[in-house]
Amino acid sequence: MVEIASTPLKAPETTSPYPRRRALIVALSVLAGFLLTVVWSATFVDSVIGDSVANSLLGHDAKEVPIAGVAAGLAFALATGLAGSFTACNVAVFGAVAPLMGQGGSLGGRIKAVLLPLRWLIAGMVAVSAVYGAIVGFVGTSMPQFDTAPTAAGLSPRSIQSMVVFGVIGLVFVWLGLAALGLVKDPLERVSQRFPGARMLVMGILIGGFLIGRPFGLFRQLFRDAAESGNPLYGAGAFVLQSLGNIVIMVVLAVIIAIVAGGPIGRWIAAKPSRAALIVAVSFIVVGVFTFMYWDIRLLARREIIPWYPVAPWA
Repeated sequence: MVEIASTPLKAPETTSPYPRRRALIVALSVLAGFLLTVVWSATFVDSVIGDSVANSLLGHDAKEVPIAGVAAGLAFALATGLAGSFTACNVAVFGAVAPLMGQGGSLGGRIKAVLLPLRWLIAGMVAVSAVYGAIVGFVGTSMPQFDTAPTAAGLSPRSIQSMVVFGVIGLVFVWLGLAALGLVKDPLERVSQRFPGARMLVMGILIGGFLIGRPFGLFRQLFRDAAESGNPLYGAGAFVLQSLGNIVIMVVLAVIIAIVAGGPIGRWIAAKPSRAALIVAVSFIVVGVFTFMYWDIRLLARREIIPWYPVAPWA
């Protein structure tokens, strides 16, 4: 009797939704976020870029000419929001575009797939901006962000508020990046199954939260005007317009991504789910580390509360 050797059946290969070498990805992302804090020049971005754009849009020196009236204030808000697109806090905005990569289909379908989720991002951003602007208009000059006098520790209430707000936002971005790699529990997984727009809504809330801590010079000017007006409706409208101005460039970037997604880059991303997860994770971790370290650790070094932090000569 001849025995026939049986060949074991191979188990079907499964494609992991997570990239390999996740520890290395995290380490390199953290390093990139840290290096960005070292080379980032607030003077160049806020003054050279931000002030120049605002002055061109308004037709006068935005810092020197007082805001005269509600209409002028709303125009100032929109112009300075656009001018502030590349301030340090708005680096995080571009991380929100990363999950939109890898869309397939026709060009029109890809653009629609990219732009429709932005509705939820805008909704979250507008809600936070409007509420905070109304509070500023109602509470007025008693707001902590209005106070620039340093305390005994060398930090003003405005600086403390910025540190708390951006520190929390930065850590949230890091957590979402680690969740994209499957290293920690995804806090949005369950709600996203019922409400697909939940992630973009949370991104909008985080972006709207930038206004709560933003020390950008032109925003401070708008903040003081809203606080001194005593008008909650004006405060809400002005803050919403500034947030909307902040994301104009991001919307343009999203459309460009939709166009590129139909080419080799899009096909490469769509070939493996792990590649989209990699892009999301790297974007969020880099942005989160940068936001936390720039606004908390580097700020402490600038106030000489900690002894040293590496900074590039031009920064």
